[in-house]
Amino acid sequence: MEENPLISESLGIEVLNLRKSFGDKEVLKGVDFLFEPGKVNMIIGASGSGKSVMLKTIVGLHPPDSGEVLYNGENFFDADTKHVKALRTNIGMLFQGSALFDSMTVEENVAFPIQMFTRLKPAEIKERVNSCLARVNLPDSNNRYPSEISGGMKKRVGIARAIAMNPKFLFVDEPNSGLDPLTASVIDKLIQELTFEFNMTTIVVSHDMNSVMNIGHKIMFLFEGQKEWEGTNKEILYSENPNLEKFIFVSDLIKR
Repeated sequence: MEENPLISESLGIEVLNLRKSFGDKEVLKGVDFLFEPGKVNMIIGASGSGKSVMLKTIVGLHPPDSGEVLYNGENFFDADTKHVKALRTNIGMLFQGSALFDSMTVEENVAFPIQMFTRLKPAEIKERVNSCLARVNLPDSNNRYPSEISGGMKKRVGIARAIAMNPKFLFVDEPNSGLDPLTASVIDKLIQELTFEFNMTTIVVSHDMNSVMNIGHKIMFLFEGQKEWEGTNKEILYSENPNLEKFIFVSDLIKR
């Protein structure tokens, strides 16, 4: 089988001079950043700073106006259809609202990408589903529907579905939105463990400073579409960037 340079030994994801506008509004203004494998890379910033647009641009939902998105050194937007299709099977996504299919059981939700992208037999699919559900501490929940489980459990089902294809790249949008602090901490720990376990390049969009301090191995702070700061969760409190300090202060007030 021909090796796909986009999904060979992981070098992470690099964005170079990334720009994106909608009409007359420039949302991303020449952003550069390297998202590293085996780390929880976080994009933080206030509402309207460009976080979600950046995430969607990196995964190809929004083509950039200019700049590059490099998966393992290869430009995603220059890749041929075959390589892009192979790359997409190596991407897992956890959406803000979990995005589970209400009419499907937990098992059917997790099995969905496996059925779509593989030719595994039903017994093999069920085995993989059970393995993923066990990994997120939800054994024996196969036949329940999303309406029958809590918000935290929905997030874990979403994570199980995101890792069902053993991805090398994991994208997570506001994983702790709507969760109580204890459940949010459980989700954070799970994301961190899976990142290490699979050596994934994990990118998390968040405004939750608890998450940032707990699992932010590499952090980018966006302000009005530009990268204003980058560093680790150990460095962020000593940044001396006034916009970042204001963001941290306001985030702390909201938590209280």
